[in-house]
Amino acid sequence: MVKKNYLPGWIWKRPDGVLACGFGTGAARYAPGTWGTLPGVVFYYFMQNLSWPDYLLVTVLLFLFGVWICERTAKALGVHDHSGIVWDEIVGYLVTMTLAPAGWVWWLLGFGLFRLFDVWKPWPIRILDKQVSGGFGIMIDDVLAGIYAAICLQLIFMLNIL
Repeated sequence: MVKKNYLPGWIWKRPDGVLACGFGTGAARYAPGTWGTLPGVVFYYFMQNLSWPDYLLVTVLLFLFGVWICERTAKALGVHDHSGIVWDEIVGYLVTMTLAPAGWVWWLLGFGLFRLFDVWKPWPIRILDKQVSGGFGIMIDDVLAGIYAAICLQLIFMLNIL
């Protein structure tokens, strides 16, 4: 078992570890969840022009893949939801950006809203975070944070606040 805020060198020899830890962003000493969300922005860049059904399909597949790699990596580390595991942040950001308006302002706002809900963990996110284990437990709280952020993003757009 390793410390919750430390990633051992052997994790980078495992493809599931490299992916679950956000290509290294999860190793950030401070705010690994925030740094770990950045690869989600890169994924979004390449996914933004997909039709919404294709976007949703890719996001669901990345979620299912994330359940598997996060479970394997958490078991290898001996820590459930280790702070270095950030694949859930990547997928959570993609959930946030589902049907998002075009433009970099929306990318930044989506990033900020997702991080807000991921850190704040309003009901029922906090309950799920504490009570659901395994890879699904690691992933689901970030998906819900992404849904909350997506709703806020859409409301801001529909109310023409920006």
